[in-house]
Amino acid sequence: MRTAEANRTSKETDISIKLNLDGGEVKINTGIGFFDHMLEAFAVHGGFGLDITVKGDLHVDCHHTIEDTGIVLGKAFAQALGDKSSIERFGSFYIPMDEALSFAAVDISGRPFLIFNAVFPQERTGDYDCCMTEEFMRAFAFNAGITLHIKNEYGCNSHHIIESIFKAVAHAMKAACKTNNKDVLSTKGMLD
Repeated sequence: MRTAEANRTSKETDISIKLNLDGGEVKINTGIGFFDHMLEAFAVHGGFGLDITVKGDLHVDCHHTIEDTGIVLGKAFAQALGDKSSIERFGSFYIPMDEALSFAAVDISGRPFLIFNAVFPQERTGDYDCCMTEEFMRAFAFNAGITLHIKNEYGCNSHHIIESIFKAVAHAMKAACKTNNKDVLSTKGMLD
């Protein structure tokens, strides 16, 4: 079973995540409706079982809740992937969402890196600050130990742009996490 449980408690957030790379129930509750919607889309499109419960200092703003969720979700992926053997390692995908088109490419390499290229025409979507999309993806990539490239090709609605990004990342991760019954996919014989 490629599963993980990860928790993190600070003065700003209390986060609990259960992850199954091979599917299962999806339950998301972060206190930020649009963020819940994006995480649910990520789980459904990635084929992941995902249970996320977050209590954050939303009286301040959404920053800590979103970034810290990225940290814990990244740690859960790193744990569930283990030594990264028997996975495809690479994945990439384009997702259209009405007028928006976004691309994501991932290398589950053990070497964290993020390239993020997107501009959001509207500052907010519900209680979600659009600029937090990059913060979430950075926290996720660095704690999962993955190289992640994200590019929004075009779009004029921030909701559509962000949703196309989350779904593109989900499909790229799904492809990269797919099992292949081989050893670690590296000429070095290891990934880190």
